[in-house]
Amino acid sequence: MTDHVEHLEFQAETHQLLELMIHSVYSNKDTFLRELISNASDALDKLKMEAYRDKDLEADTSDLHIELAVDHDARVLTVRDNGIGMSRAEVVDLIGTLAKSGTAQLRKQLLDAKTDAAAEELIGQFGIGFYSTFMVADKVTLTTRKAGESGGTRWESAAGESTYSIEDLDEAPQGTTVSLQLKPADEDDHLFDYTMEWKLREIVKKYSDFIAWPIRMTVERTVMDGEGEDKTEKTILETQTLNSQKALWTRPKSEVTEEEYKEFYRHVSHAWDDPLETIPMKAEGTFEYQALLFLPSHAPFDLFTREHKRGVQLYVRRVFIMDNCEELMPEYLRFVKGVVDAQDLSLNVSREILQQDRQIRAIRKRLVKKVLSTVKDLRNAEDQEKYQTFWKEFGRVLKEGLLSDTDNRETILAVSSFASTHSTEELTSLPQYVERMAEGQSAIYYMTGESRQQIENSPHMEAFRAKGLEVLVLTDPVDEMWVGSVPEFDGKPFQSIAKGEVDLETEEEKQASEQLREQQEKDFADLLGWLQQTLDASVKEVRLTARLTTSPACVVGDVFDFTPMLERMYRASGQALPETKRILELNPDHALVTGLRDEYAKRKDEEDKSALAETAELLYGTAVLAEGGELKDPAHFARILADRLTRTL
Repeated sequence: MTDHVEHLEFQAETHQLLELMIHSVYSNKDTFLRELISNASDALDKLKMEAYRDKDLEADTSDLHIELAVDHDARVLTVRDNGIGMSRAEVVDLIGTLAKSGTAQLRKQLLDAKTDAAAEELIGQFGIGFYSTFMVADKVTLTTRKAGESGGTRWESAAGESTYSIEDLDEAPQGTTVSLQLKPADEDDHLFDYTMEWKLREIVKKYSDFIAWPIRMTVERTVMDGEGEDKTEKTILETQTLNSQKALWTRPKSEVTEEEYKEFYRHVSHAWDDPLETIPMKAEGTFEYQALLFLPSHAPFDLFTREHKRGVQLYVRRVFIMDNCEELMPEYLRFVKGVVDAQDLSLNVSREILQQDRQIRAIRKRLVKKVLSTVKDLRNAEDQEKYQTFWKEFGRVLKEGLLSDTDNRETILAVSSFASTHSTEELTSLPQYVERMAEGQSAIYYMTGESRQQIENSPHMEAFRAKGLEVLVLTDPVDEMWVGSVPEFDGKPFQSIAKGEVDLETEEEKQASEQLREQQEKDFADLLGWLQQTLDASVKEVRLTARLTTSPACVVGDVFDFTPMLERMYRASGQALPETKRILELNPDHALVTGLRDEYAKRKDEEDKSALAETAELLYGTAVLAEGGELKDPAHFARILADRLTRTL
């Protein structure tokens, strides 16, 4: 007996993804089975844990396993588990829709991919999971019943269709069954015959040997029955267990192959790429635990979205406890994947208990130090390819730790890389920057902004360029945050070249120019006072500066002021901020500034002087634009600029 069948439309992004899978150029189509077995293993883990927590759960846990079955004549492969199962709502949410960011971006990049290899890399980066079945099947049928519920659900969709059907079942076995109506074999398209037992055995051995639950396959065997002339052939069914079930994290590194580590990484991360680095750990003594962690080689599409989950699983004495254990890994290391198996925790541990648990805090501290030391080893390695890959993919995330992890701040700074004016091609480390510091230079100079071009063209850069002083070029949004929280590196303070007063002169240069500076302060005193009054709504101070060589003026902040970019970031997030007035600095050697001073001195009455107000506005406005800032009234600025240009014709 079944209830009525509903036909529902796929979410647009899901349908696009199915189309990509149906027409996939991905050459390693065998991995669809790895994905189904991995999902089945997760379901068994969850049932085991749920049954332990809920003693009244009506579920059979006596023989938890994964089963493969083949119907040669019908060309159907079935993957079955007796795990936690799914409710109807979960089926629609997890399979009928795709609640994952970046699908549209993936589709565009796949369409733009120039080679099959590039397309394969993108598919692997995204991590397709269940949808990989459409690489090998014309039709997929999923039947499931959630443990503890009486009725089940059947979901079905055919390749190329924009809809799927879903129906309620009065009865269904506990767990989930996925049946694939296989496409014809096509070796030119790397599509093999997945009804062949030897092929299934080969795939399981290669990709899923370490799965903790038995993976069984029932095969037909022909044996001889009887003796002598009475011997006859007889077909029997024989059930084989295809995997060894040895947990990789419990085995010495010397006994595990690189390929086994790769497949375990893909299992725990549901990713298709290779790990960049494998980190096995074992701790004995006060807190005993084993861990197997991985640094991925590609950032997932949702790394910076709210949907992203941290990637470390928690086990207790080889019993699965929870996915994405946030208490084991800080937010800034959310890209780390793997397993931690603690020996002394209770199996009934909850997230609330974990937050207070002293042992978990100690394990987390050691895991973080080990991950950072691994990154440090990559940073110091002779071959920099791995480190450069890591930094390109995860550098922005790692720098978040400069805000949240004060204990490891110095280490994070030491393993970080930054763009600088030293090279347009290569990034630099802070130790390298310090080593190159000029004689007498006491601070690490930096400037934040939206792009390298904007920073390099900024007036603030002029004096530093003239004196050959290196400046860090910081363009990641997180850079705006951490530079205000991190005072120094290796005893050298960080100093923004766009904040406070910049003094680049040696003692000898100061003595030689002291008389000139005093004279300039006298010569410009009246103009500075008038400009302060005229631009009072926009600036809190007008002063002379030595930081400019070719520009007439620039705007700077006080040491603890927000930068304009940081203000925009906060306002974009809905936070109200008081308006910050900035400082206008003038170049006393620029013809525009000296001309304005002389013109101001000539004008005797206030009415004559007020006519110069437009020039003052233009001077301030161009300084704001030169650093990439935003004018409060751009239309007004454009109007007075057009009027001024018209009068010159």
